Parts: sequence; structure tokens; C-alpha cells
Amino acid sequence: MNEQNQNKNKQETPKNSLGGASAANSSSGLKKLFAKRWVSPAIFMAAAAIIVTLMWIYQGSGETDQATMGPDNAAEEAQGNGETGKGEDVVGVITGDEKMAWPVADYNALQKETLYYDEDASEAEKEAALIQVGNSFTAHTGIDFVDPNGTPFDVLAALSGKVTLVKQHPTNGNIVEISHGNGLVTVYQSLSDVQVAEGDDVEQNTIIAKAGRSELESDLDVHLHFETRLNGSPVNPADYIVK
Repeated sequence: MNEQNQNKNKQETPKNSLGGASAANSSSGLKKLFAKRWVSPAIFMAAAAIIVTLMWIYQGSGETDQATMGPDNAAEEAQGNGETGKGEDVVGVITGDEKMAWPVADYNALQKETLYYDEDASEAEKEAALIQVGNSFTAHTGIDFVDPNGTPFDVLAALSGKVTLVKQHPTNGNIVEISHGNGLVTVYQSLSDVQVAEGDDVEQNTIIAKAGRSELESDLDVHLHFETRLNGSPVNPADYIVK
């Protein structure tokens, strides 16, 4: 019996040694593979390619979402000419039957000094829609109205809504913001004789202030700076005017 056990152990010993040698050889092979100079850069490049691809897919999706938030702009509407804008395309953000109007009593009697900076406009129009802030130039985010005689004029609510901000800004002058629902806000700057307060409900064409002055565009003297914002981003006011 002892001789049989000894013979059995002798037969099993090479098997265990072979298994250990196999594992050692496998580990040694991996070490040799990773020791090669081209392996680590190859793994790094593959990982980088995967990351860049995922970022490209994510950014492409984000740009699509952002593009659908605002209306399509056109160079003609960027000039604020008072004709029919693109309100038909964006009227969905305005509730009820009321349509947005210009925030002045007589649009044609006023000069439009600085227009909204529209990416789709011509190079000359885009250059004219830049304003200087300190030592740099920035895109103009609204439309500036000026009386040719330099006299103050009434500023009207462009659309019914709730006054959500009334403040005096060090460079933009007196500011009034009116929220109209669905993310749409109208902004009135460079005001004087403000006649509304935060929390007031105002009807369209209600006089909310008079045109005044601001430090930012002091060269315009008495004027109104008018903006429309959708979900916090400036959009072309002309796109929301339906006449």
C-alpha cells in the first residue's frame, strides 16, 4: 500500500509543477507584453479615441437641443424694420391671442440706432451691431430706440405679464423686466421715471417708464434699450413682432 501511495505521489508531482510553470509562464508573458514600448501608447491612444468619440456624440446632442430652443433668425429681421417678423414661428411661446408689439407708441417716428447682433446677417450689419465696452467690442443683444429730437418718450409694455425686476444698474441705467410665461422675458433698460414695481401685473401697451440715459451707451443720450430673452438667452426682438 505504501509503495502505491509513493508511486501516486510521484506521478502527481510533475502535474503540479507543470501547472505552476504554466501560470508563471503566463504571468511572465504578460509582463513581457507590457514591457514592450509600443503597447502602453497603443492602449492610451485607443482609450483617448473612445473618450473623444463619446464627447463628440454628447456635444452634438447638446447643440441640437440648444438649436431648438430659440427661433430661426434672418438678416432682414435683425435690422428691426418693423415689418412682419418671424413671430409665426415662435408664437408658441406666447400664451393667449395677444401678440407682442414694439415697446413704443410710434415705431416709425423713432430711430433704431443699434440693432440686434444676428449671426445670419451680413458682415457689415454684424459690425454695426457691435458696441464698445471698455477696450473691447461685444455683440449687441437688443435694439436701441432714439427720438430724432433727443426728447424722452414713453416706454410701453410689449406684452402683458408680471414685472419681475426693477433696479438701478451702474452702467445700464434703470432696468425693468417683465415675464410673460414659457420662458419669455422682455427687458427695458436706460429708463427714467419708472412707473411700475416688482410684482405688478401689467397689460400690453401700459406705460412703464420713459426713455432715459445710461453710462454704457452714453453717446446715444436719451434712448431705450429693448431686449427679448427666451429661457435666459437673448433672441432677436424682431422675430417676435407680428404685424
